[in-house]
Amino acid sequence: MISKIYSAALRGVEAVEVEVEVSAREADGNNAGRINIVGLPDAAVRESGDRVTTAILASAMDFTYGVHTVNLAPADLKKEGPSFDLPIALAMIACKEEEALPQANDLMIVGELALDGTLRPVKGALSIALGAKAAGRRRLLLPAANAREAAMVSELEVYGLKSLHEAWQFVTGQDPRPPEPRPKLVQSNDREHAADFDEVKGQHNVKRALEIAAAGGHNILMVGPPGTGKSMLAKRMPSIMPDMVEQEAIETTRIHSVAGLLDAREGLVSGRPFRSPHHTISDVGLLGGGANPGPGEISLAHNGVLFLDELPEYRRSTLEVLRQPLEDGEVTISRAAGTLKFQTRFLLVAALNPCPCGFYGDPVRQCRCSPRQVESYRAKISGPLLDRIDLHVEVPLIDYKQLTSNEESESSATVRQRVMNCRNLQKSRFFDLPMTRTNSDMGPKIMRQHCVVSEECSMLLEQAMEQLNFSARAHDRILKVARTIADLAGAEDLGPDHVLEAIQYRSLDRKLSFS
Repeated sequence: MISKIYSAALRGVEAVEVEVEVSAREADGNNAGRINIVGLPDAAVRESGDRVTTAILASAMDFTYGVHTVNLAPADLKKEGPSFDLPIALAMIACKEEEALPQANDLMIVGELALDGTLRPVKGALSIALGAKAAGRRRLLLPAANAREAAMVSELEVYGLKSLHEAWQFVTGQDPRPPEPRPKLVQSNDREHAADFDEVKGQHNVKRALEIAAAGGHNILMVGPPGTGKSMLAKRMPSIMPDMVEQEAIETTRIHSVAGLLDAREGLVSGRPFRSPHHTISDVGLLGGGANPGPGEISLAHNGVLFLDELPEYRRSTLEVLRQPLEDGEVTISRAAGTLKFQTRFLLVAALNPCPCGFYGDPVRQCRCSPRQVESYRAKISGPLLDRIDLHVEVPLIDYKQLTSNEESESSATVRQRVMNCRNLQKSRFFDLPMTRTNSDMGPKIMRQHCVVSEECSMLLEQAMEQLNFSARAHDRILKVARTIADLAGAEDLGPDHVLEAIQYRSLDRKLSFS
């Protein structure tokens, strides 16, 4: 008898339906107990035979003690991971019992088996649920630890089970049970942030720049000597960003789930991610890829913040791979087996010292670096990369009086409310443009419509372009930042004050003479 059950294989963050076909025949000679798995299985899939047979026996169930041929179709798609254990085991038992399993016709099944028959969680449950819905399956059966994550998909019944025995009873109709309820997205006002803006003394200009960055989705670079609070400010950036909407939460959860970083108790990434990779990270670690291509840090920061501290300490080749993701909002990874795409709509927050010792231009402490060391240090950041960072802001040292002042600073909740009001304006403005969520996403055509400048503003921009030698990309980014500043002020039209503030956030790259 041949049994067939539907499962899924992950390809990047997408799930592809896989037919698990099992054929069983009686033992002939020395072939008793052999399981042949075909269809481009990797080592984890090939080893599933021993796990499956042991789990079936431990669950007090029976299977044909002979030769089993397991076919994973389509045969030209590489199958990875242990998620095929459960469908293979159920198909093997069905062959012995000679049951057609009509309950499995509209069901997709995934799960890793322990030797005692219990089910262990798998990676990419949300992607698998979306794949099941796209393939026309009405129900999804998977380990209980993954049920909350998968239940986020609407119009799909999700059933989380704990063992092979429960799964067999379910597919044979002996265990009717209600599907997992759809979880509610937890908003930021329902939880407390560990870090708050009111803990940062002084630095009002820097906080203003971070507010603009969060409101319009603009990348920001902070420059200042050690100990001025650059890292402290960056870590509080998620606390002033708006809540994720359901679509953003699903996009982010898919990536974290595929990477194996999802907390099973949460089931859904509802807070903005904050990723801060060390400067020794490789190109693959930042961009993604590898032998089995997976998401890198820039994808794990999707819809959140990517913080690069001590920016010039990163290898120049590593920094240069950021250019295309910053521009396009996605990264394309090409390998011999095919091409994968990962979303990378993150807000870049970078920090650097003005020189290797950190005290170049400091009025109190003397810089120990030679001019050549300073120039070499700054040259690690290319002009094209710097052009893609909208806001450049200096972070000065704060004096003792500011540090010990009892003056209350604005809380993250207060700043976040202004940011959310600004984002709501942009949501209304771009309601019919699904690929444009914030002012930073505007293309040239949309900019001509929403960034109209007066004659006075045009003259200011012309002077800035001539005196500071800005590129055309820098010109466009100045207008986008000015649009965000105007939105924060509740102004419909761009004014000279908005444009001048945006220009002063671009002057730092020329002042420091980056190459």
